[in-house]
Amino acid sequence: MPTASPLPWDTLARYRLIEILALWEGQIASSQLGKAFGIGRQQSQKILRQYRDLFPHNLIYDESRKGFLPGTNFQAKFTQGKVEEYLHLLGSHLGLDSPFAGLGLGTADTESLPLPSRKVPPRVVRELVKASRQGLRLEVTYASFTSPEGEDRIIVPHTLVFAAGRWHVRAFCEKHRDYRDFVLSRFRDMPEPTGPMLGKHDAEHDREWQTMVEVRLIPDRRLPETEQCLIMVDYGMTEGELVLNCRGPLVLYALRELGVNPNHSEPDPRAQQIQVANAAELKRWIRWD
Repeated sequence: MPTASPLPWDTLARYRLIEILALWEGQIASSQLGKAFGIGRQQSQKILRQYRDLFPHNLIYDESRKGFLPGTNFQAKFTQGKVEEYLHLLGSHLGLDSPFAGLGLGTADTESLPLPSRKVPPRVVRELVKASRQGLRLEVTYASFTSPEGEDRIIVPHTLVFAAGRWHVRAFCEKHRDYRDFVLSRFRDMPEPTGPMLGKHDAEHDREWQTMVEVRLIPDRRLPETEQCLIMVDYGMTEGELVLNCRGPLVLYALRELGVNPNHSEPDPRAQQIQVANAAELKRWIRWD
């Protein structure tokens, strides 16, 4: 658990960033702090020194890489050491999951539902991130329902994605010769780099990934008109519908998160509340189990 601390929230946020990048990317440099918080090099270096003074065994300077690496016995002090912290950081594009993370606003008048966290080793994430940034092939052992014990594959990852309550990586699979989604918690052992990608298998050449799709949502037509109007207000619908724009491979995940099965209606319309108005147009993207 994070250490209770009277530190100012901006200092706390910087220490959290240090821990997240060191643990999940395997390195933290003063330039990363400077870019994230809009501060100069000297101030960034000062913050790193202050953190090392507090926890000298957590960071080890590597001259060849011009940055600090996590120590062998690294222990998170201001974060929880969960992969979600790093992955949400990537998704935020703000340098922090929330600029108000240290303000302590979660008091007795707020509550959030704690959900189970899928276990993902830091090194797995580091190798996936490195491979996606450098265009590398990875030899992995991946477990699935068809191969619960794990199967060896070679993949070329390009994007980490959070959808339907879990994180996965979009990657080209050399076995199947197409792009697929791989759940992070199902990698077994450690991915091994096997050199640069063979051909063009990055995000730019993932045609499905580059296809943007409109998902048109409307209130369940079985509801009375007054209740349909209520749903329209809930979702901020315009002229009776809400249009979601998302990448083709993410359409199914979006519908799952909304609790909408386009192929089968819930017996109780109040349980379903919304429908997909253009389900026929989305047939290519919907493979509901």
